[in-house]
Amino acid sequence: MDQLSAHLDRAWDLAQRGDARGADMSARQALDLAPDSPEVHNLIGYVAALEGDCNEAVEAYQQAIFLDDTYIEAMLNAAELMVHPLGQLDEAMWMCEQVLDLTDYVDEVIDASLLKFEALVGKGEMDAAKRVLASLPEGPYESPTHNYLAGRAHFETGNREAARVLIEAAIEGDLRNPEAYYYAGLLCEDRGDRQNACAAFLRTRQLELEMGMPPWAPDGETFLKLTERAVADLPPELQTVLQSAELYIADLPGSEVVVDGVDPRTMVLVDAAVLGPEDEGETADIPSEQLRLRVFLYALNIMHSAGSLDAIGPCIREALVTELEVTLGELADELAEQLGTPIAEPSEPSTDEAAND
Repeated sequence: MDQLSAHLDRAWDLAQRGDARGADMSARQALDLAPDSPEVHNLIGYVAALEGDCNEAVEAYQQAIFLDDTYIEAMLNAAELMVHPLGQLDEAMWMCEQVLDLTDYVDEVIDASLLKFEALVGKGEMDAAKRVLASLPEGPYESPTHNYLAGRAHFETGNREAARVLIEAAIEGDLRNPEAYYYAGLLCEDRGDRQNACAAFLRTRQLELEMGMPPWAPDGETFLKLTERAVADLPPELQTVLQSAELYIADLPGSEVVVDGVDPRTMVLVDAAVLGPEDEGETADIPSEQLRLRVFLYALNIMHSAGSLDAIGPCIREALVTELEVTLGELADELAEQLGTPIAEPSEPSTDEAAND
């Protein structure tokens, strides 16, 4: 084995084990030996993605494609990141179409078609997405990953039976895919089978815990700083609400709340109660001093949704806004029903109040 092949093999082996730093060192050594090798640039891109730098990864994949304009693996790798987390949906679709023009190999056609499906869904073009899905060879497939991805796609388009067959095949082929168990849980929940849904969701949770954080995940202190910045970027009325809140960070929702019906992929859970007013028929706002609020952030789920280090802060902010607005709205409705009068949700201080402060 020559020196270049040795570095490539070692880098891929380390990358598959999740050792991003070691893989990067071997990949850079390979790059020094062969700066014009498309295989090396594809490897550089893979390692960059492993480290959470998706923009650098796409640049490396594009360099690999520049050096070999038939390099389908690099095209698929780039398209995957363009769909998520980068959201470059038009570019992803173009890349997938290049692959489909170049190959008739079934596995590559399935890969490209499923990525094109995701890009079309992201663009809101559901009819076109359904046509792409219908063009796939009939499953189940040899690859458990293809079974999972196609099963998820059928679930998203409402074809529950096709989704069930493919997701079951995905689990049979890979007993350690938390994504497949998650969709198995959704399918059980959809047909009212709460007991098996709980079992599937708990299995998802356990596998996610065993897999742990991605290599690019920040340490606890950095994650807390990102959370503080996300809170500081919230609308003023939500910042006010959070001033007296208790904030907790955990890896994932606990088993007990999953059994109670909380989605195991929840990023933020808000536990809120209003302390008064209690006079029947009274009209009141929900001022922050009357709120008892506990907010739970689930770091593993946030990493899963963010997909890269740069996206963590915006992901936390969006999840907080969504959950706080829903929770406070529900509290307002509940109080209005109890008191028999409209209740206003938390609002920003008036100009006069702000001036007095």
